[in-house]
Amino acid sequence: MILPELRDPRLVTIRRSGLLTDADHRALANWAATCAEHVLHLFEGEQPGDTRPREAIEAARSWARGELPMMRARALGGHAMGAARTMRGAARFAAYAAGQAASVGHVAEHDLGAAAYAIKAAADAAPHHADAGRAERDWQREQLPEQVRVLVLEDQERRNAICWSVFSD
Repeated sequence: MILPELRDPRLVTIRRSGLLTDADHRALANWAATCAEHVLHLFEGEQPGDTRPREAIEAARSWARGELPMMRARALGGHAMGAARTMRGAARFAAYAAGQAASVGHVAEHDLGAAAYAIKAAADAAPHHADAGRAERDWQREQLPEQVRVLVLEDQERRNAICWSVFSD
């Protein structure tokens, strides 16, 4: 469960009486796709013929460009999560990251789902490197668009406990 009981109005679109602009919503989707793509090789290394997570990442970006309806992107995210169900460890987490990224158009708060699952994937892939998850988190933060940086960092702090505490040291 990565979604809070109480929604932050800054992560709810203006059309739904929130404060999130379309531009910021698109930036969150692109950032989530970048986070998921960074660990995608962990899934593809185990399932090279399964394109569902890659298609979900592209769907997130296509939605952000206005080329794909939100419901289609969300459906492709569900397919990526379906690919995750039969997997274990890093590959599973990487596919879930892709599915979460494709769902950002539907609910912006899925951005942290993509990031958190990517961190879990990186940590699981390097069990003998205690800093692997932290390194992934720090890399993700370097990728944050300036326009949403403060929003994401504050949201990471707020939702850290329900995101397996992957955003803290």
